[in-house]
Amino acid sequence: MTFTVQAICGAKPAPFRGEEKSAIGKQMLPGKVRVTKLGLEGDEQADLAHHGGPDMAVHLYPLDHHAFWRKEMGDHPLLETPGAFGSNLSVAGIVEKDVCLGDRFRLGTALVEACQPRKPCWKIEHRFERKKMVKRILQTNRCGWYYRVIEEGHVEAGDSLELVERGLADWNMERIFSAVWGTSQPRNMDNVRAIFELAPLAGRMRAKLGEMLER
Repeated sequence: MTFTVQAICGAKPAPFRGEEKSAIGKQMLPGKVRVTKLGLEGDEQADLAHHGGPDMAVHLYPLDHHAFWRKEMGDHPLLETPGAFGSNLSVAGIVEKDVCLGDRFRLGTALVEACQPRKPCWKIEHRFERKKMVKRILQTNRCGWYYRVIEEGHVEAGDSLELVERGLADWNMERIFSAVWGTSQPRNMDNVRAIFELAPLAGRMRAKLGEMLER
């Protein structure tokens, strides 16, 4: 699987709601962008308790989902921008069912590994000024996912995102998200326990699942 990176996006924390700041408003970064263990050079996070870190270094929200959201809310101007959902990478042709936990991709000259789906939060609805978006993500598993960086490098628009090593074929991002946060079916704690034990899983998510299993 090889895909073209249409845009690289990042943002600095900016006023978002009252005194609260956010860096969800990603804009295209020009030229070659350095990919580090902590993310893209030129991209930051405002809430380090819930965002950022080695296991949330690079976020991809599928460009293909923009068509779904146009049907949901009409031609919202944000849907014309590549980083509308806080995505660092604008890529078409790849969605959650295509990416398995532990999959390694060559991103430009960097090597990245898929390590968890993204759990949606209220900031998406506030950014779009639309209610029930989080509910629809939970119902449809259109969540996006995070990569950790295995080898640092550089990437620019027009470079490839190429699968070079398949991870856990039984656990794609759609299945993991649906099992943990999805609302289309009742949660099965056996699945949660199985995911908790998967070696490539992001540490922060593993800790959250551990808390869930203890309750």
